Amino acid sequence: MKKGVQVIIETKNLALRIASVAKSKKAEDVIVLDMRSVSSFCDYFVILACASLRQVNAVRQAIEDDLVKIRIKSLSKVASNDESGWIVLDFSSVVVHVFYKPTREFYSLERLWSDAKRVRIPSKTSK
Repeated sequence: MKKGVQVIIETKNLALRIASVAKSKKAEDVIVLDMRSVSSFCDYFVILACASLRQVNAVRQAIEDDLVKIRIKSLSKVASNDESGWIVLDFSSVVVHVFYKPTREFYSLERLWSDAKRVRIPSKTSK
């Protein structure tokens, strides 16, 4: 990729790419919600759960590492050893919620945003 060249990616494809990276790192219950009809602050949510706090950070890092390849960086800054159980990555049009499983169950964002349409995640998402 040439220096200074910006890659444009459709927001739905970005959300699906993030979901694919999360699944490749063994994230559980990965869902993509189309937020366009229910919110004005983003187009898509990607919500996922991890079995441990260590995995939460590993999945976050994998997502950030993958997207930096196409010159996309999160607007949110997260400590590399975050132990909150809920990391939010803000890619402007796509907001990613990386949860420790018990924290996800407690907050249940997909129930809170139940009016949002779920997007089918293909079994093989191309990057």
